[in-house]
Amino acid sequence: MNRTNKNIISTSGLIKTYRRYKKPEGMRGSIASLFHREYEEKTAVNRIDLAVQAGEFVGLIGPNGAGKTTLIKMLTGIIAPTAGAIDVLGYYPNDLKNAFKKQYAVVMGQKSQLFFELTVNDTLRLFKEIYEISEDVFQENKNYFVHLFGVADLMDVQVRTLSLGERMKMELIVALLHNPAILFLDEPTIGLDAIASRQIRSFLREINEKKGTTIILTSHYVEDIKTLCRRTVVVNHGVKIYDGATDELFERYQKNKRIIVAFDNPLGTVALKTGSAKLVVDEPYKKEYEVPRQNASGLLAELMGHEPKDITIEEEEIGIVVERIYQEGGGDCHA
Repeated sequence: MNRTNKNIISTSGLIKTYRRYKKPEGMRGSIASLFHREYEEKTAVNRIDLAVQAGEFVGLIGPNGAGKTTLIKMLTGIIAPTAGAIDVLGYYPNDLKNAFKKQYAVVMGQKSQLFFELTVNDTLRLFKEIYEISEDVFQENKNYFVHLFGVADLMDVQVRTLSLGERMKMELIVALLHNPAILFLDEPTIGLDAIASRQIRSFLREINEKKGTTIILTSHYVEDIKTLCRRTVVVNHGVKIYDGATDELFERYQKNKRIIVAFDNPLGTVALKTGSAKLVVDEPYKKEYEVPRQNASGLLAELMGHEPKDITIEEEEIGIVVERIYQEGGGDCHA
């Protein structure tokens, strides 16, 4: 089911400001605030221009408090913008028209939309009625996703008995049951183990490619963004500081790798020829190094000579990458 290649999300100069009450400490401050209240304004989203085409898989990243969730809430109509233009699927989201709400879905890793006392089958049946899905479409989509996620043996059990990974699969099935044009994902792999995270990423890729569903993904995990999103938007302090190719983003701003080495036998400080490697943890049975990406292979070759039990290679966290973009003026990289 391929969707037409046009912008289905468009914002221009989008702004969201909050007015926050400030109360002085203690009883005296509480009494004084009865007669005179002080407020401060916080700009959560500051003049963001965004255009997303049908069928795109876009990563939305930034540190906590950067404005990502506020942006998604405006795109889904949960909150209204303070200023600027916004159009999603031809609608002004905050009008909350039923025809609009039936065309998108939201999945949040830390909040559930499932009914914990019901079985999975009954939960799906309930969402069928909420979204007024025909029986034929319901059965077709249900069978497709049950097969895709491999959860046939879980359909008659209570939602409350599901593991975190199983629950996230059901969250996605519920969200996709009504064939939404846009799927908003907020940290869908948070708390999942490596196997469950890989499964979720695989399912999302197939849904995007086979169903043509436009997906907006926020995540703090580098692997989610790098493996799924061809395009990434970076937000910091409410401002869009990068909008372009994901490969270019990490090639330019992800400069180091962390290499963690474990040994069966205690080992003193290792003398290395790779002078650019920085030792950050030096324990008898464990060493951790931070090394520029281009020198990682040389360091690995040296470490193999010390007969390690295990080697783990980690990418720099998204927060570090965002900070580097901000410091180096990544605003010049807008697509």
